[in-house]
Amino acid sequence: MRRRLEALALAAALLGSGAAWAERVVHTEKSAYRNILVVEDDDRRCLRFGRDARVAQTCVSLANPDELRFDYYRMLLGALYLGPAPRRVLVMGLGGGVMVSVLQKLLPQAQIDCVEIDPAVVRVAGSHFNFVPGPRTQVFTEDGRVFIKRALRQGRQYELILHDVFDHSYIPEHMVTKEYFTELHGVLAPQGVIATNTFSWSSLYASESATHHSVFGPFFNLVNPKRHNRVILARKGGLPPMAQVQARARELDGPLRRFGVTPEWLLPLFDADTRWPEGTRVLTDKFAPANLMNARP
Repeated sequence: MRRRLEALALAAALLGSGAAWAERVVHTEKSAYRNILVVEDDDRRCLRFGRDARVAQTCVSLANPDELRFDYYRMLLGALYLGPAPRRVLVMGLGGGVMVSVLQKLLPQAQIDCVEIDPAVVRVAGSHFNFVPGPRTQVFTEDGRVFIKRALRQGRQYELILHDVFDHSYIPEHMVTKEYFTELHGVLAPQGVIATNTFSWSSLYASESATHHSVFGPFFNLVNPKRHNRVILARKGGLPPMAQVQARARELDGPLRRFGVTPEWLLPLFDADTRWPEGTRVLTDKFAPANLMNARP
């Protein structure tokens, strides 16, 4: 029951205000991993996982492809405030391809690798969400953690990692642990930045915070109270001072405004003083998130 209630809260967060909207199904298929639906109304098209779920993984404007329909898209782009323009970028989770498409426009000289476990999602992103990998973009269809382990062995490094990996209910359990984040830390270049999409309502909030801190140290916690979105921003080697973040935000103001990202909206969300109860247990491969989500109060 607890998981069901949290899944419903997640759906409300992903769908914005939660207001009802007339929709029609324009595509459906069952992949090896999930049921995939594409639905739309007069002004937006959304990707869902799960035939009966109200969870939208991606929504785009049918009239304006540069309009970012979810606040967390804009919050993830706050990672660009933490350093110079990255030359190698890793996007974990494709969805409809929104973030990769935006990065291709913002960083045309960057090498972008994207990892998506489901080849059906890659096909649907292209056929229904106008996702076209650019000449410097490569999409890998495999489990994200397997990809990271191989990247570690190969010595591959990235200046920016956007982590937006969800199934029909939440982040896969093997991709929220200390061991996994240690592997991600290993593929970050010196002063590389990682942005992780999660949710402020989750019963894992404290443990997710403690787990991130145990690997990356201090982080910026971005929470949008109106949408329950939460994005964690960390930098290898420590966070830059806020004055430097603000200066970088001014430099990027012009390019990012195209996508509705403005310093006056985004900077107030930056919080470097996140707290969690003393003794909060760090998530590990042996202590899975399900242990907490199913725990009795």
